Amino acid sequence: MPPAGVKKGTKRARQYEHIKDSQLEQGASESRAEEIAARTVNKERARAGESRQRSQTSTNDMSSSRRGGQRSGTNREKGRTRDQLYNEAKKLNIDGRSKMNKAQLERAVDRKK
Repeated sequence: MPPAGVKKGTKRARQYEHIKDSQLEQGASESRAEEIAARTVNKERARAGESRQRSQTSTNDMSSSRRGGQRSGTNREKGRTRDQLYNEAKKLNIDGRSKMNKAQLERAVDRKK
């Protein structure tokens, strides 16, 4: 069931069902799939000015479709990407990080934590 304010048969309702089905295929539970779909649809509605309330993060953040898989490094078997590790190393102020490969960055970040 799409979130409140989304009429049946509209683009947003179809988007909700598509996202929910995709999440279920990826192994998410029914409730988690519904939550992710509702949040995504609500965020897109806020960006398009279709909702009464909207948060600053909804309107200023990169759109879900444009973002793609940029935040997908946490749920993969291989773990974080090199860029994610580099940014974490930068936050931790690790010296020599620009010359490190992924494995070296991972070790340095894990040691520093």
